[in-house]
Amino acid sequence: MATVLAGCVTTGAPPKSPYHANNDDDIKTASDQTNADRLYNTRMELAQAYLGRNQPADALDQVKQALGAKPDMPAAYGLRGLIYAALGDSEKADESFHRAMQLAPHDADLMHNYGWYECQQRRFDDADAQFKRAIAEPNYRGAPRTMLVEGVCQARAGKMQDAERTLSRAYELDPANPTIAYNLSEVLYREAQFDRARFYIRRINNRQELASAQSLWLAARIEHKLGQGEQVKAMGAQLRERFAESPEALLFEKGKFDD
Repeated sequence: MATVLAGCVTTGAPPKSPYHANNDDDIKTASDQTNADRLYNTRMELAQAYLGRNQPADALDQVKQALGAKPDMPAAYGLRGLIYAALGDSEKADESFHRAMQLAPHDADLMHNYGWYECQQRRFDDADAQFKRAIAEPNYRGAPRTMLVEGVCQARAGKMQDAERTLSRAYELDPANPTIAYNLSEVLYREAQFDRARFYIRRINNRQELASAQSLWLAARIEHKLGQGEQVKAMGAQLRERFAESPEALLFEKGKFDD
């Protein structure tokens, strides 16, 4: 399934000034940070930047230095888990995530990230448990995002009805999110619920700035199943015009609607 999302979220952002001057009534400022605080924050920012540029080895070096400055920081261990996952070291990734969650057992972002990692490792039941734990955390504002990746993971596990329910709930909470709409449409297409699939994909393709080669191709496949030849041609024309070099445009030209 094309997900059009980054499954993990960054949890390694520097803390928001948890420092106090000697006077308890004083306002906290950057000058209250210790050298260790400043080093930790800088190294974490660099680690995130390197990981974002797909340089996990450099990111790992920075997060090691962050932990050297301030050991036992859950955000650093969570970021280290993402880095080891990117490096393909599952043992160290698991170890890092477990340590992070020992230090911050109610951090829903950590649960989200670890659940997505477990999904990628095809540990689907464990992943689903992590997602549900995250969603159940009081005051967690990322529930639609977590439901999105939970639904994608359920679809990967072949649990299409569960995926439909989860993604439908995510859509109710965040109807403007095109990634949720796309994945819900994809699940409905795979369940042969073509009219419903059409509704959600049109919510994306009716806005030019949101439409992509993937969304236009899915729409073409849906219209093909519904026997709507003119609509199929219309989707193909947009693919040729806007995404001529895309794999989806090539599939359209070859008529491989069921691939």
